Amino acid sequence: MKILLVEDDALLGDGIRTGLVRLGFHVSWVRDGIEALEAIELNGLSAVVLDLNLPNLDGLGVLRRLRCAGNPVPVIIMTGSGDKADKLSALDSGADDYIVKPVDLDELAARLRALIRRAGGRAVSRLVCGDVELDPAARRVWNKGKPVDLSARELAVLESLMENAGRVMSRAQLEGSIYGWGEGAESNTVEVYVHYLRKKLGGDFIRTLRGVGYLVEDLPQG
Repeated sequence: MKILLVEDDALLGDGIRTGLVRLGFHVSWVRDGIEALEAIELNGLSAVVLDLNLPNLDGLGVLRRLRCAGNPVPVIIMTGSGDKADKLSALDSGADDYIVKPVDLDELAARLRALIRRAGGRAVSRLVCGDVELDPAARRVWNKGKPVDLSARELAVLESLMENAGRVMSRAQLEGSIYGWGEGAESNTVEVYVHYLRKKLGGDFIRTLRGVGYLVEDLPQG
């Protein structure tokens, strides 16, 4: 799950990013509203955690521009104000949820997972494709009921494929599940992790469509 954190306070931003990474999210972090819009436009994101008080363009301005452009990415507003009017303004402007600082990281993570499930049309937390099952909250994977050990990046690629089961994911999209805003990718990164996943989950689990990308079929558990 690739998250964009928009927070101008260096200490708070670093703490939230570190905590969410430890809870299994891939987090990119920017510090002002204009940079946030650029990051959202260029990156395939699962959700955005957006502070209201930002330099250059405030959080409500970012949110309104996103929704006016028809961008449906789930957004959690994060602010130090518990004022009801601020909350209603954020929700009426297109926010999906609202959390007040100081942030409880476990609660924020749970809210993010719930938003991402709803955005993907899922009612349950676990992802299931054929014999492979993935629990995003626990960061655990099973194949035919047996646990499978995956590295953090293997898990990120697998999660991206399973969240988009039935749809082709391009190499660039899968690179985005591994790397953050502004990070470079090695030329064969995706191929390497797909190779590792096939060895652990079966050679036919991930299909390659040459020149297009990779696909996990949206199959019932069997």
